[in-house]
Amino acid sequence: MSPLPNITPASWIMVCILGFVWGSTFMVIEIALTGISPFWLATFRLAIAAIIMAAFWGVDGFKMGTDPENPPHPVALIWAGAISSGVPFLLLNWGQQYVTSGFAGTSMAAVPLVVLPMAHFMVAGERLTIRSVIGVALGFLGVFLLVGQDALNSSGADLEFWGRMACLMVALCYALNSITIRRLPPINSTALTTIMMASGALITLPFSLMAEGLPGLPPLKAFVALVFLGVVSTAAMNQLRVLVIRSAGPTFMTLVNYQVPVWSVVLGSKLLGEPLPPSLIIALTLILGGVAISQWPVVKRLFARR
Repeated sequence: MSPLPNITPASWIMVCILGFVWGSTFMVIEIALTGISPFWLATFRLAIAAIIMAAFWGVDGFKMGTDPENPPHPVALIWAGAISSGVPFLLLNWGQQYVTSGFAGTSMAAVPLVVLPMAHFMVAGERLTIRSVIGVALGFLGVFLLVGQDALNSSGADLEFWGRMACLMVALCYALNSITIRRLPPINSTALTTIMMASGALITLPFSLMAEGLPGLPPLKAFVALVFLGVVSTAAMNQLRVLVIRSAGPTFMTLVNYQVPVWSVVLGSKLLGEPLPPSLIIALTLILGGVAISQWPVVKRLFARR
């Protein structure tokens, strides 16, 4: 029997750090894009993270932690790398050329809403309830508003609509990856993250070369943003995520879902001067409200007196 989750003040600090750092990632991507092309930004970020994660994995003795009789298939691991980092990082970086960081972060709030109907059809024992259907419907009303013509008129770019769609496709990738991870045989989390980051970098590399040619030397500000994305946002926060899940449990980890879009909107507005149209705030409220309703048993357990 696994030990009960131990939620301590340190757990709250860690989950708040995760929410803040991952919420700030969209702002940092905007900064990095001022000097690094979008596809190379994805490749470099993943390569940096893969190298650091490989070091963590080495400290762990390169353990796979799998059932010898049921190891994960290599194709499944490559697929997990593609939809967890390779494809979404390409889409997100490309899309953020045409939308604000606040929009991109708000789009990610839709991930839990997409997971629920996917899990209903793809995961045994996962079924939609009336409550979760209401929550998903409310959340997708927010998504509809988010992509609507007046949802965000800040950039004025000709490709803004497609930038919005690219960000929402990132949310779809993350949701599909969540289902994929559930269906994999048991595997060491550090090993899995390292393999996904490495395969993601290998997937993005040919796209970078074909679409953008050889990279140039980035300016200092963009380079610092790139290092932050690879070292802090990707490698360090993945290790912190594992620590939170192992100590406080995966249910507690869901609190990050509510923080990331809020921080992305606040930081984008305060530090990058991005506008906050009312429709964006309403969309964010509807999406987070839908997530809360659909995940109400989870939220209730977190704050119930133990």
